[in-house]
Amino acid sequence: MLKVLTVTMNPALDREFFVSDFHVNKLHRIHSYEETEMTPGGKGVNVSIALAKLGISSVALGITGGYTGRVVVNELRKISDLITTSFVHIEQETRENIAILDEVNHTITEINSPGPEIDSDTLDHFLKRYEMLLSRVNCVVLSGSLPRGVASDTYGYLVKKAKEKGKIVFMEVIDEYLQPSLPIACPHVLRPDLRAEKVVMGKKLRELEDYVRAAKELIKHGCELVVLSYKIKGDIVATKDEVWHLTTDVEIDSSHLLGIGDTYIAAMIYHRLNVTTEDYIQTAKFGYIAALAKTRKMKKEMPTMDEIKSAAHHCKMEKLE
Repeated sequence: MLKVLTVTMNPALDREFFVSDFHVNKLHRIHSYEETEMTPGGKGVNVSIALAKLGISSVALGITGGYTGRVVVNELRKISDLITTSFVHIEQETRENIAILDEVNHTITEINSPGPEIDSDTLDHFLKRYEMLLSRVNCVVLSGSLPRGVASDTYGYLVKKAKEKGKIVFMEVIDEYLQPSLPIACPHVLRPDLRAEKVVMGKKLRELEDYVRAAKELIKHGCELVVLSYKIKGDIVATKDEVWHLTTDVEIDSSHLLGIGDTYIAAMIYHRLNVTTEDYIQTAKFGYIAALAKTRKMKKEMPTMDEIKSAAHHCKMEKLE
């Protein structure tokens, strides 16, 4: 039995360029293949890749299209035998995403394409495959953008189906999808995607108190664990009983943040599947430590267990409530 089902409805072919002192309106030449990467992408796909490095099997489900879509699936299959692919294929081309990482100016510049438009027949095919695969896994990961043509409350439907089958559900999505989905069904573990906008349930997050209030509101909706990224170093972590602030004493390079959320989710799943305790705070802590370890790398890459253990010494926890 496979352990995890990752859902990526809008996968991508990711291209990363490592450019020191990047500037707009200037010619930058790549002199070595070591300064560029081309990898299968989309948040769920990234989680499958990260899980494989941790020794956990998964099936990656999504919708791919055209030549680019075939490249994504073929490259994903090459990465690990622990990853099983199950993609609905369409004619329209899968999107490509570009990230420019600059260690001099400590920046990441991202350009993400919208992806294909999905018709009702394709969506029905995807949903039937999703329900079939639920019987083969222990937990489900729902994350990333939705393609055009797919309703913004779709994640709520997917959570509902997974919970009806008794699966643990992890979700990382932007507020545009979170707001309409939560009234339908609430995931067990939620890490809202705050990269573009610091907004949760339509409310702007500015001060620490805003993050705490938002986390507690999401718990009231039915989540068992909520993780909110607070500034670069910190996270607000909440359960129905506690609220904690996780932070670190080490400096973090902003250009090393690509893939942090996917690392976090993968590590929490690893902890949930391999540790007998039901302590969700410890699950979040392990995710934070893994994400912290990832910041030592520039590439979109899951750290090793040794690297995660080493980073554990730099995790600080403060109980807020």
